[in-house]
Amino acid sequence: MNERRRSLMGMALLGAMEPLFAMPAAPAARQALDAELAAVVNDPALQLASLSVLAIRAGQPVYEGAFGRRFIGNGALPDKPATPDTLYRIASISKLMTTLGLMRLVEAGRVDLDADVSSYLGFRLRNPHFPERPITLRSLLTHRSSLRDEAGYSWPFATSLKDVLLPGDPKTFSSRAGPGDYFTYCNLGWGVIGTAMERITGERFDLLMGRLLLQPLGITAGYNPSLLPPAALDRLATLYRKRATDTEVWNPQGPWIAQVDDYSARPPAPPAGIATYVPGTNATPFSPTGGLRISARDMGVVMRMLMNGGVHDGRRLFERATLERMFARQWTHDGSNGDSLGGFFYAWGLRNAPFPDRPGMGLVEGGGFEAVGHLGDAYGLRSVFAFDPARANGMVVLAGGVSSDPEQNKGRYSALARYEERILTALYRHAIAGQRAPD
Repeated sequence: MNERRRSLMGMALLGAMEPLFAMPAAPAARQALDAELAAVVNDPALQLASLSVLAIRAGQPVYEGAFGRRFIGNGALPDKPATPDTLYRIASISKLMTTLGLMRLVEAGRVDLDADVSSYLGFRLRNPHFPERPITLRSLLTHRSSLRDEAGYSWPFATSLKDVLLPGDPKTFSSRAGPGDYFTYCNLGWGVIGTAMERITGERFDLLMGRLLLQPLGITAGYNPSLLPPAALDRLATLYRKRATDTEVWNPQGPWIAQVDDYSARPPAPPAGIATYVPGTNATPFSPTGGLRISARDMGVVMRMLMNGGVHDGRRLFERATLERMFARQWTHDGSNGDSLGGFFYAWGLRNAPFPDRPGMGLVEGGGFEAVGHLGDAYGLRSVFAFDPARANGMVVLAGGVSSDPEQNKGRYSALARYEERILTALYRHAIAGQRAPD
């Protein structure tokens, strides 16, 4: 498929397969949005390998589109276009989904967020610099556990997480801030959370998340690609960059280089050691922190359930109070109580971030969209899951790879890359607010 030809399913596909989608009022707005998103994907300054998006207005999906290629053969194999139901490895938005699974255990009375996580892990987890202060699930969820990523955050099944954390590499724990003191984004905490969830239930993390969240929502997704059914595996996007996987050298004029989920030669193998794995010892190979494969369309199912106060298809999965608790603010940056990573993190809930409608903090150019949700960034992918609970408006963005360094493509009004700003602003203006996005 020609690199500049988009694969837009958009609204034409909807009538045949999803009656809950509502048509935007003006076909011209759809056409303008199609054109703007295609221009972003094919911008010579920074091209995207693929893009799948979804917009929800007043609780109803009103637009979905797909552009570019979920698989790029570079002349050796046929290309495959992106579609609205292309699955992507969504990076850190996986953490929000993992939290939903955890909150189901909270509702079932099996978890107390403020209890010492040691009681769930089966060993005493302590920062050796603050040995009398317990680490709780709440502190892990809000990135204030004092754990750090510098010594790594994923190990093979043969390695017990207990053996990693006890006595522990000094780089694994902050020596300056104890549990609850300071916000530092930490992926390792999610390996701890996933492992605790396994030990509480006796179930393997990937299967547990299927039971708690994915199956009740009727969506095809998973943290273990080897278990995806063949049809879903065929729709899985390979993530790309125009740089080698082990260097920081970009070549925007060169070929697209697969970074992860390239199964063109053979299907994904089960993770090594999974056959003898004992749940509750080390869930990190499933990547509770970033390994969920799911489509924009199915992320919209999750989003609408949250907008509906925990109800999906007439069935209540969560109490409304549980979701209000989850999205309530737990931490706010005051300039000295955490690392905002250059403006990405101003505040935090239980594994989600607010996006205030204020200059420098919002997602949409010119404002108008107050939201909560999460961002993702890994292997060339950038992802956005953001919704306004009060107005039931929301957007999902999955961009499957970039041709040049996004750090050289800085945004104009936020900490996002400029191409992310353009996508979000176009979606909001055309599909939700009914206005034209600025150039």
